[in-house]
Amino acid sequence: MITEDQLEQLCLAWFKTIGYDYVCGYDIAPDGESPERSDYRQVVLHDRLLACLQRLNPAIPASTLVQVAFQVAKPESPSLIKNNKAFHSCLLEGVKVSFKDAAGEEKTDYVKLVDFANNQFLVVNQYTIAGSKGNRRPDVIVFVNGLPLAVLELKNPADSNADIWSAFQQLQTYKDEIADLFIFNEALVVSDGLNARVGSLTASKERFLPWRVVNNEHDKPQFEYFLETLVKGFFKPELFLDYLRHFVLFEQAGDVTIKKIAGYHQFHAV
Repeated sequence: MITEDQLEQLCLAWFKTIGYDYVCGYDIAPDGESPERSDYRQVVLHDRLLACLQRLNPAIPASTLVQVAFQVAKPESPSLIKNNKAFHSCLLEGVKVSFKDAAGEEKTDYVKLVDFANNQFLVVNQYTIAGSKGNRRPDVIVFVNGLPLAVLELKNPADSNADIWSAFQQLQTYKDEIADLFIFNEALVVSDGLNARVGSLTASKERFLPWRVVNNEHDKPQFEYFLETLVKGFFKPELFLDYLRHFVLFEQAGDVTIKKIAGYHQFHAV
């Protein structure tokens, strides 16, 4: 049976096989060898985001894109789910901006955060975040264009006391203590390797579902670990983007906002 650290390394390797870049969180920490964060509270990789905004929005002035990069990273509401819903809208529709063009005329346009074709996919481990009760370090974070869109929490397959539901509880703690990370969240994953489930930001245990396929219903692979199927299926770049675009919705139940994401059987039935 493998250890939690070995499972994490396997997980990172699976991401790399489907085209993700990888960096270690220690290296890009504020005091790391190649810092990409100004402090430990910062969750967005600002320079990566800005570089992607410039590539995806060549007609928008650079100064406007700098403002957008800071605006996206700053929560507007004390409510995590409200911030998450607002961010999801920006992800799909772009960020509305006004600026003066070269002729000095006032223009209104939308800044694309992703273009559903040409993006930077990055997976990071050991990413320390300063929280309300000290530093926290989620196991694996998935970034698209510098934005942390998914969090994977892994547990030791050999530890009978540390199953996927202890990983689920760990994520609930993180949502309280490092809430800024989850403003951008589009998927939460819990796994002990053998078992692996994906759920939304508001999902209860019952709504965390396995992911059984890589390409379609006819290719349920016999990998040793269900986490491998989930990584290679759910997080495959083109599928993950399609998923974000078409298979995430928010519902209102009285005063409560619920975020729902499709299970693999719903996604692959389309």
